[in-house]
Amino acid sequence: MNMNEGSSGSRDCPACGRTNGLSRGQKNDFQLLACPSCATVYTAHLPNTDQSLDYDAYYTPENLTVPAAIENRLDEIIATFEPYKKDKRLLDVGCGAGTFLEAAGRAGWQAIGVEVSRTAAEHVRARGFEVFCGELENANYPDDYFDVAIASEVLEHVPDPRALLEEMARVLRPGGLLWATTPHGRGLSARILGLEWSIVCPPEHLQLFSLKGIKGLLSGTGFGNVEVATHGTNPFEILHELRRRVSGRPASKNGGAGEENFNRVESSYQLNEFMSDSPSRRLLKGMLNSMLNAGRMGDSLKIRAEK
Repeated sequence: MNMNEGSSGSRDCPACGRTNGLSRGQKNDFQLLACPSCATVYTAHLPNTDQSLDYDAYYTPENLTVPAAIENRLDEIIATFEPYKKDKRLLDVGCGAGTFLEAAGRAGWQAIGVEVSRTAAEHVRARGFEVFCGELENANYPDDYFDVAIASEVLEHVPDPRALLEEMARVLRPGGLLWATTPHGRGLSARILGLEWSIVCPPEHLQLFSLKGIKGLLSGTGFGNVEVATHGTNPFEILHELRRRVSGRPASKNGGAGEENFNRVESSYQLNEFMSDSPSRRLLKGMLNSMLNAGRMGDSLKIRAEK
């Protein structure tokens, strides 16, 4: 029996390790379970070879570029890492298009990436950055090496998020910062849309953490001073799906919301650009995020934790 499987043959909860998850239904030929202890949602089984996502084909010229508004936001995030700048080494696990690395480089960091997609790794190397193509555990970085480690939209993809966080803790120096984001499996969209939320899309996403689940996982993998905020939602997707339900159109079979595919990335970029376009809109965005965080209803878990 796989060490991540319970007595029923299904996976244990990837957040808290609880067995015997409760069935939430099926999507994309994957059974989904909800942890009865921490409410994290996860696939009952990991993908087999035929089901695994091809990350070399995952990235295209379209998703290897981001709007200017996103780049400006990354500069703001990187600026918050300044108190941790000791040896000036920053690691971005799952560096994708390399936009975090570029923002870190502009701020004077020695920025290094890890990326499983050969397509993305070659793209980022061409922009002058050191990138290890493969899993973090195979990069063999020294203990206590980095001041900051980033995992932006990564933890939901990996088969064993606990092992990844333990390895990130190993390569971070004492007092170093983990900064991460991952979808919130108990946020507003998850509650309203259920399995029709486009973020529920195995085998791309294998788990969607609850607030309780991610806090427990971080505390159990070597991190302290854990702060998790719940921010953001996409009203366009919620309205799109509610209209589908009213019209009676069938749900999408391939992870989108509704019969017509919903482009969650493009719509999120457009929403973020609109809400960042003026001081008044940025103020409104901050107020809405504060309300979502107060109610623990944001669609994204924003994580800061120290080793």
